[in-house]
Amino acid sequence: MLIPPLPWRSHDSGGHLIMRGSIMRVHTYPKGVSRAIETAQERTPYGLSRVYDALNAVGEVPWAINKPMLAVVERAWAAQLPICGLPVKYVDQKPQPKSTAKRFRTHHHRHQLQLLLTSQETGAERTKRMKGNRLLNKRIRETHSLRCDLNLKLGVANEFKDELRFYFPHNLDFRGRAYPLHPHLNHMGPDVCRGLLTFAEARPLGPDGIGWLYVLIANSWGKSIDKMDFEGRRQFAQRNLEAVLDSAERPLDGHRWWTKGEKPWQLLAACMEVRDALASGNPAAYLSRLPVQIDGSCNGLQHYAALGRDKAGGSAVNLRPAPAPQDVYGEIAVEVNKMVAADAEKGVPEALALQGHINRKLVKQTVMTSVYGVTYVGARQQIQNRLLERGWSNNDQLYRCASYAARLTLQGLEEKFDKAVGIMRWLGQCASIVASQGNAVAWHTPLGLPVLQPYREKYKHVVQTVLQRLILMQDREGLPVLRRRQKSAFPPNYVHSLDSTHMMMTALACKQAGIAFAGVHDSFWTHAGDTAVLARKLRETFVELHSQPLLAQLLSEMKVRYPELAQKFPPLPETGELDLNEVLDAEYFFG
Repeated sequence: MLIPPLPWRSHDSGGHLIMRGSIMRVHTYPKGVSRAIETAQERTPYGLSRVYDALNAVGEVPWAINKPMLAVVERAWAAQLPICGLPVKYVDQKPQPKSTAKRFRTHHHRHQLQLLLTSQETGAERTKRMKGNRLLNKRIRETHSLRCDLNLKLGVANEFKDELRFYFPHNLDFRGRAYPLHPHLNHMGPDVCRGLLTFAEARPLGPDGIGWLYVLIANSWGKSIDKMDFEGRRQFAQRNLEAVLDSAERPLDGHRWWTKGEKPWQLLAACMEVRDALASGNPAAYLSRLPVQIDGSCNGLQHYAALGRDKAGGSAVNLRPAPAPQDVYGEIAVEVNKMVAADAEKGVPEALALQGHINRKLVKQTVMTSVYGVTYVGARQQIQNRLLERGWSNNDQLYRCASYAARLTLQGLEEKFDKAVGIMRWLGQCASIVASQGNAVAWHTPLGLPVLQPYREKYKHVVQTVLQRLILMQDREGLPVLRRRQKSAFPPNYVHSLDSTHMMMTALACKQAGIAFAGVHDSFWTHAGDTAVLARKLRETFVELHSQPLLAQLLSEMKVRYPELAQKFPPLPETGELDLNEVLDAEYFFG
């Protein structure tokens, strides 16, 4: 049996072996691209050393289990409390058996009408019963899977709860994004996993640390409170301080205020940290181990706005100074509402049905995934799912309204972020030209990491045996590329390679500054007392990254890599007038 890798252990004393480090997988390239590699190396003379250093920086951060949080989770789990996403076993619900109720049916015999006794279901009843059983069985299987998954997470947490420290070695996917090797309990897991983990090393809160813990409480509460300015979030936590302390002292026996937050387990961990800091009598000197996270504002659009020097788009995603954080999802919802109102006046049925239903939550997923290549069909399905959650049941109306809302949302996005849409189209055109000659799209990140899109056709080999028919799939470099997939995937993959580069640069800067760093793509973590330092470093590295002519470098590399296609690549897209140095003063760039 294969055993999943565990976090690497370390002891400060006792003769135990200290193990720490990271693993990285680097793709090899086909022949004929050595000149392109040399061109990239001229821009990044350090080779892959900075990538390795960054990967080791995130892999050598010591972690520990938050024992008070583990005790609360296990107590709730043992009591089968249906709170905060804990999967509760279906014990009272079982599939409905075939009906045995006696019924009468009519029967014609020799021109006479007879009533016969029968126990058979009608066709409509059978269909309804089988559909209900299928849905129930699906929920039971899903819940069983979730329960097994949580059991694994709690098992790992119990195994490591007495360790002074352990480590999460990371590897990279083909775009450069870093992931912990351990599959069950890590800081990229769901809310309950993040609530169970804390830094192994403690750092004093300092003068600002308690305030950042208050911000963490507001961010974990969500419900638009996390869209307020930092002072408003701190005041929210202070106004609810009594509920915060009650949650920390009596998490399951008190008022359970923490269970109402959008990230309840992280909220409870923050409540306990605030209680301990205040109880110490000197919060500034309190040694805190709880990670505080600051997240990007639709990070993909942030990178596109910086690439296109888009002033209006940059303001919408907090690349420019503002007295309060800008909410791009809310702004798109406002634009869509305006278009719906205009169509409603003209009597458009879909607009009339959607009045009062267009809000931030309806368009958020579509806006968020727009930079990652969401299609019109995907956008329609996303909005349709949100309407289903609100109780819409008329399938015909649901389809028509979701299609209408998806079209307006994508239209609003194109008007708001015209520079981003132009860059996405340019990237798609470049990828289409490369793939038209049977080549896979490849490039180097600003740190020199080679990236190769792996999308190729799969060779099928059928093996017919006496007992069964086997289909063997073969995936190798010599197979033809999937041209459409190469084109559609290039814009999101290129942006992913940029956000991974930003994460690595920030990790290196934090290591040099002597502070802890953990990253979840566009969410960066450190100690509460060091959050201000992290915020400054991530702004500086973002400006450093985008001060390079990234699109010009990409085009130059493609022309060197594919000289026979050099004249076919379209010219660089036009850019705006955004001053990147404004990012250095943008307080809500990450928040």
